[in-house]
Amino acid sequence: MIKLDILSDPICPWCYIGWTNLARAMEARPNHPFTIEWHPFQLNPDMPPEGRDRRAYLENKFGGKEGFARAYAPVVEKAEEAGLKINLESIDRTPNTLNAHRLIHWAGIEGRQTPAVLALFRAYFVEGRDIGDIPTLVDIAESVGLDRNMIAKLYEGDADAQSIRDRDAHARSRGVQAVPTFIVASQHAVPGAQPPAQWEAIIDDLNEQLDRLKAEEEAKG
Repeated sequence: MIKLDILSDPICPWCYIGWTNLARAMEARPNHPFTIEWHPFQLNPDMPPEGRDRRAYLENKFGGKEGFARAYAPVVEKAEEAGLKINLESIDRTPNTLNAHRLIHWAGIEGRQTPAVLALFRAYFVEGRDIGDIPTLVDIAESVGLDRNMIAKLYEGDADAQSIRDRDAHARSRGVQAVPTFIVASQHAVPGAQPPAQWEAIIDDLNEQLDRLKAEEEAKG
């Protein structure tokens, strides 16, 4: 197996699209060699804990309503190509995602990391839920098979919060500036929401390399 590390933020639409394209490629190549781990990267690390009104925040960020519309037009287009129905109009708030990343970390300990990430994507982009809200996160945790009471108890304190910040800072120190960023075998970075065909080509190349190495080992032995 080959480690595939994914740096993402659950409020990043390109991360949702990028994962969906990767998942389609892995379905087309069921012999793919990937074992996946998700890592934190906050698009808005300075966002207030309570978040901000999404429309006001994005219009300010992109220079008004027209700038916001132009910035998100490619998102809508690529989401449709990926078969995703992103309901942007349903999203009222841009949250601080520190607590969502804590949930992803805890889900990883229980072997439920990818289901948790996908549940967060759906909650935010499809259902318009505030994934900075603790009760909402506890509900999401329960929906993917985590112990509701345990997660609620963890959220009563700061468990793993500093670890998330440190991991985010470490990624930035290594040159990661945007997500999604995929790291193959701890060596090769694949940035952005690549189309399924690109991932299929990567998988085919990796499998060829693995087959070649296996043949060489068998020849030696």
